[in-house]
Order: sequence, then structure tokens, then C-alpha cells
Amino acid sequence: MRVSTSQFYLQSAQQMSQKSSEVNEQMAYLSSGKRVLTAKDDAVSFGTLAGYKDGLANIEKYKRNITQAESHNNLQEVVFANAENILNNIKEHMIQANNGAMTSEDLQAIAKQTRNNLEHLIDMANSQNENGDYIFSGFQTEQQPFSQQVDGTVSYSGDTGVRELQIAKNIKIPTSQSGDAAFMKVDNTIGDFSVNYPPTATILNANTSGVAVESANVTDRNAYNTSAGPHTFTTDPITNDLTVTDSTNATVFPLPPAFPAPYVAGETISFDGIDVTLSGNPLPGESFTLNEQANISIFDTINDALTWLEKGSVSTNTEQHQVDYNTLLDQLNSSTSHITSRRVDAGIRLQVLESQESRHLDSELSLTSGKSNIEDLDFAKAISEFEQSKMALQASQQTFSKVQGLSLLNYI
Repeated sequence: MRVSTSQFYLQSAQQMSQKSSEVNEQMAYLSSGKRVLTAKDDAVSFGTLAGYKDGLANIEKYKRNITQAESHNNLQEVVFANAENILNNIKEHMIQANNGAMTSEDLQAIAKQTRNNLEHLIDMANSQNENGDYIFSGFQTEQQPFSQQVDGTVSYSGDTGVRELQIAKNIKIPTSQSGDAAFMKVDNTIGDFSVNYPPTATILNANTSGVAVESANVTDRNAYNTSAGPHTFTTDPITNDLTVTDSTNATVFPLPPAFPAPYVAGETISFDGIDVTLSGNPLPGESFTLNEQANISIFDTINDALTWLEKGSVSTNTEQHQVDYNTLLDQLNSSTSHITSRRVDAGIRLQVLESQESRHLDSELSLTSGKSNIEDLDFAKAISEFEQSKMALQASQQTFSKVQGLSLLNYI
């Protein structure tokens, strides 16, 4: 068959281009260490690899979220631990203060320490993370959550939002606790009500018996909602009969035919959907009022403790002073337990994060192994194929070089 010069050059160029492309492909495999670089290498394996890569990318995202969530919850755990220490310190000072040997000067010194503790607690409740965000302000991370007013009370300016991060496909973990839930809503140890006793300086209706409300709870919400509170307990100055009246001055306990009936210490009094238990026997003329208050903030409790301390040893009603002290100590214990529970919440989240991170590491190892089995290059085989392709290219180049130099003059 007759072969023209142009045809020879074209065929030779195509052949050398093909061989050169094969060498370049082999070099790409060797340099990357992968046998599947594009879908044309192995369409089925390439699709499987895409799934592995997506899974590994998601795990990497979850691991970043876990690191961030761990940082936030660790910071909360530290704040709550410090808050526990402050509350325990205040309790110790209160126990020390409830000693007849303490002078007014001693109590004022303890009050000063307690006020410093309060300021420190407010500072911790206004803690910020590494980005400058307030950790107890809910969703309003740029808003300082707590501020102390002129009268000493502490107000909350954040919201009730709880931020979350996704740490697995169907798992989200809270990364914050709202300041409202953490510091403002502590269970009232009495129950659903607080008690207003007459001021200790007064003589009229003063609590000289030391009677105290042990518990007061709403047991029938419908009945209570239709009642007219607040409710006032009064002991008749002559008969010593205990009666309970509502805000309209209507008697709600005892009701006929039991009225009038003597009060028996320790018995539960029921009226308007409320159950109340008293400790002690009120004396004639004594009176106190219930006001609904299911939660008491930690800051209010500390401020009440300050008020109690600043009365000093000059209290004119030692019985009421002791009732107030017992209530305060119980509420401080409740506040400490509340903060401990918040610290436990942060600790549980940290355990969940650690466990989930471990599972991600196991999944990552499994996915990486599967991905490696599919795409990793057999270097011995690849080097052999590369050498073959290189030799084929060189042979093609040498053949072209020799053949293109031939002419009839070589045979004359």
C-alpha cells in the first residue's frame, strides 16, 4: 500500500500524542497516589467515592461544631462552679452571723463581704466568650444580660433563647443557658408563695410567736385563679381563732359550719385551691400575708440576706428575725442546688459531646478506610504500567526519527 509523506507524519504525530497522553496519565496517578481521579477511570468507584467524601466532609463540620460547643459549655461549667463557691461562702457567713455573740459591727463586716460576693456574682453572670458574646443573654448575645439598679435589685435584659449546634445528622446540643433560667428562676422553698410578715420594728400584728409558713402550694389552679388574692392570715386577739381572708376581706377559712374553729399546729389548711402548712402556733393578734411567687432570683435572695445582716443585733423582734433567717438559709440552699443542677447540665452536655466525638472518630476511620480501599493506587502496578508507557513513547519517537530520515538515495 502506498503511504504518502503527509499521511506518515499525521499517523506518527497521533501515535506519539497518544503515547505521551498515556505517560502523563500514569504520572498523574503516581503523583496523587490515587487510581480514581475522574469518572472515566471507574464510574462506579467514582460515585462511591463521592459518598465517602460527603460523609467525611460532614464529620469534619460536626467536629468543628463539637469543638465550639465544648468551649461554650466548659465556660458555663466554670462560671457555675464559681457561683457555687460564692453561694457556699455566703451561707457560711450567714451561719456565722446567726450567733448571739456577734456585734452589729461584726454583722456589718459580714454584710460588706456579702455585697462584694453579690457584685462578683453579677460580673460572672455577665461573662463573655472568646468572641465577646454574652453567654447568658439568650439570643441577644450583644446585650449585657444583668444590671444592678439603684435600689440594689438586679434586672435581666436578655431573652429565654437557647442557642444550639448540630453535632450529628439528627443531634443538636445546646451551647448556652439563658440567664433567666440560670439565675432568676430558682424554686421557692416554701412552694408557690412568699410570705409578708409584719416588719420586725412594728408592735401591731408582730410575729412574736415565731410562727412560719412551711409550705404553701396551689393544688387546684382553676379554684385559685377565680379567687381574690392575696390571702391574709389573722389570729383573733381575743379568741385566738385563726382565719384566712382574701383581698375583699371575705373569710375563706374556716368556712361554716366549721367557723369558728381552733387552729391545730402542723395541720394543713386548705382554701381557694391552696394548701398551707404552718409551723408553730400564732399568738393572738398576729397576722401575715401570702403573695404568689413560685420563683425567687438568686440576686433577690442575696439582697434579702444583706437586709437581714444590716439589721444587725438591734432587731426588736428576735422571733421574726429567726424566722427570716431560716427562710433565707433555706432559699440559699435552694439557690445553691439550682446552680449545681445548671452545672450538671453543662457537664452532661460535655459528656454527650465527648461521646459523639468518639463516634465521629470511629466513623471517620471507617469511611477513610473504605475510601482508601477504592481509590488508593497500587504503586508497584502503576510504576510498571508507567515504565511500559514510557518505553512505548520512546520507541514511537525513535521509530519516527529513523523512518522520516529515509529516502531513495539510501538505496542508490
